[in-house]
Amino acid sequence: MSEAAAAPDPEGTTRRLPVIGPNEQPEGFNEQPEPPVGRAGRFWSARRVPAALTAAVVLGAAGMLLYDIAAVRADRSAMSWRRRLARELATRPLDNALVTGAAAAAAVIGLWLIVLALTPGERSVLPMRRSVAGVRAGLDRHAAELMLRDRAMEVSGVHTVRVTVGRRRITARAASHFRDLTEVRTDLGAALGQGMVQLGLAHPPHLTVHVYRAEKG
Repeated sequence: MSEAAAAPDPEGTTRRLPVIGPNEQPEGFNEQPEPPVGRAGRFWSARRVPAALTAAVVLGAAGMLLYDIAAVRADRSAMSWRRRLARELATRPLDNALVTGAAAAAAVIGLWLIVLALTPGERSVLPMRRSVAGVRAGLDRHAAELMLRDRAMEVSGVHTVRVTVGRRRITARAASHFRDLTEVRTDLGAALGQGMVQLGLAHPPHLTVHVYRAEKG
């Protein structure tokens, strides 16, 4: 350790200041990564296509209805589609197949829109741990699959491997052309486990490894 430097205190005397050596750490220093800052939830999709289709249908229907009402107010006859619709609604019973089918289709479309409005979407983006307040990051599933596949190919005995990354599960299917399958499975699980840690995912999926003997060509 190097010598401490001397520094004057307010009373004019000198005191020794502690000096940290090259292999020492200051008091309270911690090499562990900082805990996550805030909740790392899934990314929400903009739902541009469903929103555009819904807006176009509502706008078109509302425009035609308003135009027809204005035409009737101007002493013109109502459009044929509105007269026919009013006649069908007045004459067809509620248990008619056409009425039941139309109501079921409207209910299915409505439930679909509600599900789209209440679910995040963006299933291809995996949220990562938040280590800085106000900053969010996500990892594309395909990029995660490529990274884990490269780690798996470094394991001795692995001939080919296929990695599938989901939100809750990562599945690796590898073919081995030499070594014991149990040893390959153990090494492959360890390598993929380290790779999952390096991905920095907020919710690490469960890892499943399958190893089988490669067919001789």
